[in-house]
Amino acid sequence: MTETNRLEYKRELSEGLEKEVVAFLNYREGGILFIGIDKNGNTYGLTDSDGDQLKLKDRLKNNIRPSAMGLFDIVSEVRDGMDILKVIVASGPEKPYHLKKYGMSEKGCFIRLGSAAEPMPQKMIDELFARRTRNSISKIKANRQDLTFSQLKIYYQESGYSLGNTFAKNLELLTEDGLYNYAAYLLADKNNTSLKVAKYSGTTRADLIESNEYGHESLVKATKQVIDKIAVENKTNTKITSKERQQNNLWNPIALREAIINAFVHNDYTNEIPPKFEIFSDRIEITSAGGLPEGLSKQEFFEGFSVPRNKELMRIFKDLELVEQLGSGIPRILEHYGKESFSFSENFLRMTLVTNKTAVNVADKDDTTNDNEKGGVIGGVIGSEIGGAIEESTKLTKRQKEVLKLIVANEAITYNEIAEELGINESAVGKHINSIKHKGFLERKEGTRGYWQVNLKGEN
Repeated sequence: MTETNRLEYKRELSEGLEKEVVAFLNYREGGILFIGIDKNGNTYGLTDSDGDQLKLKDRLKNNIRPSAMGLFDIVSEVRDGMDILKVIVASGPEKPYHLKKYGMSEKGCFIRLGSAAEPMPQKMIDELFARRTRNSISKIKANRQDLTFSQLKIYYQESGYSLGNTFAKNLELLTEDGLYNYAAYLLADKNNTSLKVAKYSGTTRADLIESNEYGHESLVKATKQVIDKIAVENKTNTKITSKERQQNNLWNPIALREAIINAFVHNDYTNEIPPKFEIFSDRIEITSAGGLPEGLSKQEFFEGFSVPRNKELMRIFKDLELVEQLGSGIPRILEHYGKESFSFSENFLRMTLVTNKTAVNVADKDDTTNDNEKGGVIGGVIGSEIGGAIEESTKLTKRQKEVLKLIVANEAITYNEIAEELGINESAVGKHINSIKHKGFLERKEGTRGYWQVNLKGEN
């Protein structure tokens, strides 16, 4: 591949890489920078990709203004048997971005022109600065300053991080004058943000049968609760025949999770309107406030170009592995649903995932075996061969067998669902799953928002 307007190659981690990132931040489509590949596309690799990744992240954090945190991903990849780095850069919402050393000048500001990063003319710098959006959740002061963040700290600890005394500054939860901003308010233990998951009996809003309210707490916790609630609604219906086991969800679990996360991260909270989730008999509708970000076309949206509306939330959701990498959400949804599933207006974006009509809830009529013959799992979700293989394993404990059976029954099951089913906490579920994976019976596919793959033979 050759360099393009969105693609840049660097043979090594050299001086001046920040310039390339600044140019992509200022470009309306963002871009991708590969390190370990020369200008001609030849792979040279890196001798210490992990060390280079840490150095590069530190440089981008400290040498670019406004802060680019939450606007780039650094991913390790292997090409031609050698380690390289892939830096995915989103188009930034606070243009013009510049090198801290040179300030907002032609020496510090760059823009992508063709396959090169060129100095930005002073006139363009002035125009972009004049249009810079100040009404963002990072600029708005929280209406209360007695905020606490116990929930957020716990989630970071579970992800292997420790938030120190300066976490609010490091996570950009402060205004320029050192007060908590609206992003901090959304992530605090207590706030007034209410999130609703509504369920209707038919195809209209005429007959509301269930209304669940979440929120008034850290947005991270509320997000997890909504994901778990909708995952319960997205029940795996299974049809078992003498030859095969057919398993269907009402909605594709990967696309559904992406849609939920996308609604939380890209919602426009400046008008205090949270995302909304509505379940109908024939579809689920997920609505977020705010239309397409300024400067982003529908085509660019569908191609995965990312212009994060709330880069502070994006960064934290990435830290906690709720988001994998920039620009991956919409393409993942489009793998299972068409572009017609998205509708745009000036103030809202709605994703409509149509219910899978082939999902069934009964066993095949030709299958006359009872539940006990099918391994003892309620509803005949696991066949006798599968259930028997799990029971006969000498490498698994009784509890681990119970966990594995639930995963076999629902490859998209969440930690919370397993915990509720077995009457244990999520931490215990995590330990059992790690042990099952270590023994070779389980593998996670497509990352944190993918699905489980079971290997009944275990380790060889």
